[in-house]
Amino acid sequence: MTAVEVAVRERAALGEGPTWDSREQRLIWVDILGSRIHTYDPAGGRRTVMVTEQHVGAAKPRAGGGLVVNLRDGVAVYDGIDGFRWLHREIVPGRRGNDAAVAPDGALWFGTMRYDEAPGGGSLSRLAPDGTARTVLDSVAVSNGTGWSPDGRLMYYIDSPTRRLDVFDVGEDGLPLNRRQLAVMDEGFPDGLTVDAEGCVWVALWDGGAVRRYTPEGNLDRVVELPVQRPTACAFGGADLTDLYITTARTGLEAPHPLSGSVLVVPGAGKGLPQPLFAG
Repeated sequence: MTAVEVAVRERAALGEGPTWDSREQRLIWVDILGSRIHTYDPAGGRRTVMVTEQHVGAAKPRAGGGLVVNLRDGVAVYDGIDGFRWLHREIVPGRRGNDAAVAPDGALWFGTMRYDEAPGGGSLSRLAPDGTARTVLDSVAVSNGTGWSPDGRLMYYIDSPTRRLDVFDVGEDGLPLNRRQLAVMDEGFPDGLTVDAEGCVWVALWDGGAVRRYTPEGNLDRVVELPVQRPTACAFGGADLTDLYITTARTGLEAPHPLSGSVLVVPGAGKGLPQPLFAG
């Protein structure tokens, strides 16, 4: 039986986006509706919390220092030199930033969604290191997990209401081609994802109370049952990238589990991949 432990006991409304920062040896995660960026050092137990300007969908380490963040009105940087500055601003009433990921080439892929989750109200865009932004997928409902195979030749993507895990080929320009279905979830809704060193895709199931692992062929080969109803995303971390961290939510639940909103961890769950830094 897989051992699930509590890494950070918290009451986050919508915990999301765990990312392992290898430079600082810490976990970064956000509470979207709480407008907070959290960090956690598992070796020393140190935690920090930063309040953001707006609802924050994701926060990722940046090669030049600080964090790149996907906010309600666009993408910005928090760093120790300039403090806060926008990289790409696109104000759409009723819409906010959601999950984001850094590609092997250092570009940031950032998703959006409407607060009412209306179909077609969201998008997935790419912010290149030179600051050029391009919408790659429009007519998305809830843009969520995005990740790449170990060799960078495949891109995985989730639009949660579809209940699908999709896969693309990656072209020479870094853009996705040939979208196709890899797997369909029969319980809950797929949310955030991470790809391990074997090329398998781990998917957190919102309202499914579990994390599932799918092979590159789309076969379900492992299920980690959780004590909470709404896991949101997962990422490998720790010094050897073998611990699976899982963020969770309590928003919308009439009687949330006492651990809803906390960060859970499955020690020794597998072997993760080092996460690229945003190069912009």
